[in-house]
Amino acid sequence: MRTILKQITTVLLALCAMSADATGLQSLEAFVKGVRSGRAEFTQIVTAPAKEGQAARAKTSSGSFEFSRPNRFKFIYKKPFEQSIVADGQTLWLYDVDLNQVTARKQSQALGSTPAALIAAAPDLHALQADFSLSDAPDKDGLQWLLATPKSKDGQLQSVRMGFRVRTAAVDAIPELAALEILDSFGQRSLLSFSSFELNPSLPGKSFEFKVPAGADLIRQ
Repeated sequence: MRTILKQITTVLLALCAMSADATGLQSLEAFVKGVRSGRAEFTQIVTAPAKEGQAARAKTSSGSFEFSRPNRFKFIYKKPFEQSIVADGQTLWLYDVDLNQVTARKQSQALGSTPAALIAAAPDLHALQADFSLSDAPDKDGLQWLLATPKSKDGQLQSVRMGFRVRTAAVDAIPELAALEILDSFGQRSLLSFSSFELNPSLPGKSFEFKVPAGADLIRQ
């Protein structure tokens, strides 16, 4: 009986420690501190605001995502159209396969108040707080949620909600990014759901190199 009580007490203490720490803001801090690189599959649903007399329209796409903190990442869209977004540390590259067009921008000018900064670009929570107002949001769907609002009012981003999942009861467990919900100033909502998330894989710098395909139009901004 004493052994059983001891086991129950241990579990309760672990759960209490999780409850104290299980907030979206603390999950983000643990994610930024504990995850230096990551790899996952994603599904994205973009919903345009409903027009009078019409239902809201939704478009679904999917692909893969990788990042290496503090300033390298790539989104590879595979369906329904092939597109690539690659940040190599200096330049942000956007490649549209159908248009055979590449757009290049200086990364330092493009990532400040963006969802990419929340996931992969910022080295720590303090750096994020320079561009975002961060606050906890109510738990939902078994996830710990965070609300991030850009401090700059000049961009098209209105808010970002991040949902984290903790898969083990360990107090020092690293949370896994499960969902990212983006609302822009036009009322368009984009929900990215991540699966098969791999924490801290070995990703060499060349994984984020981008070469302009032969014959593609290059536009520098």
